[in-house]
Amino acid sequence: MLRAIQEENRAKKTRIMQRAYLDWRNFERYLDFLLAEGFITKCNPDACYELTARGKELLKRLIEVNEMLN
Repeated sequence: MLRAIQEENRAKKTRIMQRAYLDWRNFERYLDFLLAEGFITKCNPDACYELTARGKELLKRLIEVNEMLN
């Protein structure tokens, strides 16, 4: 989900869900977690979401771990 939001820059719920290949129930659960932990924030006027600085750092670290494992 973080990568999908980053690639879109600002993404709406449906687009994030499609790009992350998630069903609605799991998507809502993960979205709520990411919002609560401050990894993403809602853009009020457009009803879209974007990464926070904390979310960008998390994504960067997850990519590094993925590279180490491969």
